Amino acid sequence: NAPKKYDPYNGFIRGNMFSDLYNTYKFDKPVDIYPKNNQAEMLTTIDALCFAMIDLDLYLDIHPNDSKAIELYNFYKMSKEEYVKEYEKKYGPLTLEGSGLMENKWSWIESPWPWEVSK
Repeated sequence: NAPKKYDPYNGFIRGNMFSDLYNTYKFDKPVDIYPKNNQAEMLTTIDALCFAMIDLDLYLDIHPNDSKAIELYNFYKMSKEEYVKEYEKKYGPLTLEGSGLMENKWSWIESPWPWEVSK
């Protein structure tokens, strides 16, 4: 009997992917995130997918045979990779691994940093 899971965004703002384990502690309602532009929205989605993968990874450490959780993990991983590829195409590399060499030049320093607002 697998525990009920939040979608990546709701798990991200709650700090827990599992609704059965969510404890409000001092907050009755988690704080929503309101990205100010497309770049920030994409970063929020990438962050939420990364969080979901980490939380599912921890769950799978103690439930290694939960095939639905493995399937969900792989789906989030594929989704994150697609979002990162799209983000880097539009806004430049998120990580050193995403920059690579372009025309015999190290492209990491060419784009604005991910936290800089693009116009």
